[in-house]
Amino acid sequence: MTIELVPLCTVDVSLREPIIVGAGPAGTRVIGEVESATLRGDRLSGSMLGQAAADWLVVNGTVGIVDVRVAFRTDDGAAVFAQYRGRLDLATGDQVVYVAPTFETGDDRYAWLNTVQAVGKGKLDGQHITYEWYEVR
Repeated sequence: MTIELVPLCTVDVSLREPIIVGAGPAGTRVIGEVESATLRGDRLSGSMLGQAAADWLVVNGTVGIVDVRVAFRTDDGAAVFAQYRGRLDLATGDQVVYVAPTFETGDDRYAWLNTVQAVGKGKLDGQHITYEWYEVR
């Protein structure tokens, strides 16, 4: 059985100034509140819905553990919740982010998203991240 990666969308995220909680039992906690986010793709396009979106990042050495929750409104009006965890590679200085998004929606037009496991790769550049997300088949 082979894995197929089907392009899902490009995701552009702008972050607010980070909230540095500091070193705790899990590592150094940094909260990256999302200022804005857009999805652009043939099958999934839209923008962030509401303001309750953030990355609850924990940094241990050269690895950041990503934990993001965000809601989107598609260009045709569907509400979609996305959640993803992943890793931020701080070792090389390139700040590459690897994530595994999943989705939830009650909109019949996008019910197919409820079964999608996606993967993505992005690059953090200051307070901006651009990802390429792919559906795993």
